[in-house]
Amino acid sequence: MRIVVIDNGGQWTHREWRVLRDLGADAQIRPNTASPADLEADGYVLSGGAVSLGGSETLGRVAEWIDEVKVPVLGICAGHHFLARHFGGAVARGAPEFGRVDLTFDAPDHPLIQGFPNPWPVWASHNDQVVRPPAEWRILAHSASCAVEAMAHPARPFFGVQFHPEVEHTLRGTELFARFLRLCDPHRE
Repeated sequence: MRIVVIDNGGQWTHREWRVLRDLGADAQIRPNTASPADLEADGYVLSGGAVSLGGSETLGRVAEWIDEVKVPVLGICAGHHFLARHFGGAVARGAPEFGRVDLTFDAPDHPLIQGFPNPWPVWASHNDQVVRPPAEWRILAHSASCAVEAMAHPARPFFGVQFHPEVEHTLRGTELFARFLRLCDPHRE
């Protein structure tokens, strides 16, 4: 199974790649300026990054091809912001979250998070946040200072998380990636 990690300049992009490789995926990192022809995959991870999406910035060329994607997409931090903005939500400066954040589930039955501890201790590093999810997207989790810590598209296998599941400080973060890979390949054990 091939997973492409779209590099948005995040400090932990290589960690995302490594976790996916350790889980058995053929993970590859590509810049967010890559042409759609170079990005064929069974799933995509839109990495975090230093870019602020509170204004008009986008993630390279991702907007050129994301509407045609039929496979699962996981947006992390800036990738989460991109998904929200691209599909009609809003991103703005919020209360900064750096370090441990406890998430509370709004949709504990969702397959991406079902069975995780509630509250769920995760690791965050951001100033911007999704302040309004796109219409009909399901909020999966929130924290005391961020209303949309995780969200899911109503019909397509698109997910966004504000926090960083790739770092060791996120309890069971690797398991979140394993669940994402099962969504990319339902026959995967």
